[in-house]
Amino acid sequence: MRIRIVDAFTDRPFTGNPAGVMLLDAFPEDSWLQNVALEVNHAETAFAHPLPEGGEADWALRWFTPVTEVAMCGHATLATAHVLHTTGAHKGSVRFATRSGVLVAETAEDGSVTLDFPTAPLTAVDAPEGVAEALGAPVLAAFDTGPYVGDLLVELADERTVRALRPDHKALTTHSERGVIATARADDPAAGYDFVSRCFFPNVGIDEDAVTGSAHTALAPHWSQRLGRAALTGLQASTRSGLVRTEVRGDRTMLGGRAVTVVEGELLV
Repeated sequence: MRIRIVDAFTDRPFTGNPAGVMLLDAFPEDSWLQNVALEVNHAETAFAHPLPEGGEADWALRWFTPVTEVAMCGHATLATAHVLHTTGAHKGSVRFATRSGVLVAETAEDGSVTLDFPTAPLTAVDAPEGVAEALGAPVLAAFDTGPYVGDLLVELADERTVRALRPDHKALTTHSERGVIATARADDPAAGYDFVSRCFFPNVGIDEDAVTGSAHTALAPHWSQRLGRAALTGLQASTRSGLVRTEVRGDRTMLGGRAVTVVEGELLV
């Protein structure tokens, strides 16, 4: 069985968010999938297998962190679409059957991928007691991101504040199902992005994610409403960093980016 490591939401190796990708004939036992994800030890490992023709989806897709299965993952979906395209296993638009419904990925001839994901339903909430202290910065506004994302989205004062965060990850575990998304408007939109974010997911074994597609299904509608434009670009200001093109289309959000395969090998067990 072939296994690949793909850097997603980037066009350069060793940046963006790395994901493991395995194309299978069928899903083995969950314990095997979880053990492989633990061995790969990236934020997510994606497992996919083809479905019979004529159904609502072309491939079944699941995502595992090193410690648990998750309901939605953008960067590992992009990575899977990239592998399907570059290996010739599937061309053009591909429909994935997932725990978050049918998700569509469109790969252009130049290799760029656009994901069609559900827009996160944002609900304004009071900032939970202790979250500002855990982040180390005052919170201007807070939002629940709904069941598929499962994060607390918090807006901070400015880009500099987001970049400077050094959170207490253990203290963040009590504030949401998955984690906390911290965001602010870009200091200089001429730099090529409209907003910045960082994502902390200690509840699923990821203290800080590199570039989080699923988080942008919440970031995109938040900033689209604030900035008055449907199409925006977000920079996730992690150490590896990456850009996510977004466009809100009602209850769907388009997430665009590129990917690079950096490792390809054979799984021996």
